[in-house]
Amino acid sequence: MEKISDTTEALKQAFRRHASGVCVITLKDESGSPVGFTATSVTSLGSNPALVTFNVARGASSWPALKSSEFVSIQMLNESSLALAQKMSQDHTKRFLDDDWFAEETTGLPIFKNVNAVLIGRIIERLEVASNAVVVVEIIEGLLPEELPSLLYHQRGYVLPGNRL
Repeated sequence: MEKISDTTEALKQAFRRHASGVCVITLKDESGSPVGFTATSVTSLGSNPALVTFNVARGASSWPALKSSEFVSIQMLNESSLALAQKMSQDHTKRFLDDDWFAEETTGLPIFKNVNAVLIGRIIERLEVASNAVVVVEIIEGLLPEELPSLLYHQRGYVLPGNRL
């Protein structure tokens, strides 16, 4: 094994080797406009109550809306969502120009059409750590379309799961 003394580089190299599910987080800003971004840091915190966390850089274009928003949706991507993952990680002014989303009935949150699952939740905590934040969400509703193979992020690129063991 190679020893890496630079802790930042060790962290980057280790997490490039760790495949993560790809999600899109959406919300509305104070004016009601849609906001969203691609995230690979989504994880279940617990099931009773149903809690999820995700991380975000406080310098991200979505952070001002996240600081004040009450609700978010967490949308888990699948093999047909590659273009969506790429779009939501690029220019924030172009993320909602297409007609590939709709406003959810209760909260008005933007929901994309070709995803594996949608969790709608209320933000219950924002923990600011250095230049980042951990956002804790209590799930209030779920939407489950037809399931397709999940989209993963590994070695700085999007991949599909291989054969199951």
